[in-house]
Amino acid sequence: MTTELEPQERKRLWFELGLIAALSLGQSAVYAIVRLTDIATRGPISDAQAKLNTSQSPRPGFDLIYQLLDISFTLVPVVLALYLLTRDNGHTKLSSRLGVDGHRLRDLGHGSLIFLIIGIGTLGVYAGGRALGITAELQPANLGDHWWTIPVLILAAAKNGILEEVLIFGFGAVRLRQLGYGPWTIIISLAVFRASYHLYQGIGPFIGNVAMGLIFGWYFLRKGRLMPLVWAHLIIDAVGFLAPGVLSLVDFG
Repeated sequence: MTTELEPQERKRLWFELGLIAALSLGQSAVYAIVRLTDIATRGPISDAQAKLNTSQSPRPGFDLIYQLLDISFTLVPVVLALYLLTRDNGHTKLSSRLGVDGHRLRDLGHGSLIFLIIGIGTLGVYAGGRALGITAELQPANLGDHWWTIPVLILAAAKNGILEEVLIFGFGAVRLRQLGYGPWTIIISLAVFRASYHLYQGIGPFIGNVAMGLIFGWYFLRKGRLMPLVWAHLIIDAVGFLAPGVLSLVDFG
């Protein structure tokens, strides 16, 4: 049973949630909503393109530096979130609390299984969204052909998995549970939040990410382990980034 929180403590937890959101995924959600509005008011969503992992300089050496800086600074809110969790009183070790201790092979196995379930569904949702004209054309790999391209794309996939799963479940779900919300309130609200910062890709990915968020949320609140979700997200993005031709197989646009 959740202990009744003092008003000051509730304010602190809500402030921390708002701060982390404003620094990272919540900020992305606002931009995604504005981006979708911009796209929808200019023409069919299916005519738009959503480019990921774009080159930031025509000079390969500087492009690599920019890519690594972007990955590194994007993860700063994760460090802040983990630091805030360590300041909670009366809790077990953070690694045990989030389910990132031990069981490495089992976590990878569970993550791979989740990837298979989510991956097939993602292709189906993308195909359906393109066919209905509610999904932009995804271009997941827009870096030049350099020696560092594949390592950077893998790092970008790892960054996404760590950023989103740690902030959504390692921090968001933990804080909402402390605030006294029930499992399905947490699962549904965080699934919608996850989907909101993908709206720049169109309505199809929004629906797909709601479904993904429901599965991930159910798993985390039932098993209490974060690492399988990080692995699943990493593999999903790595496959999408390194094999962008897969999307063209289901592109009905």
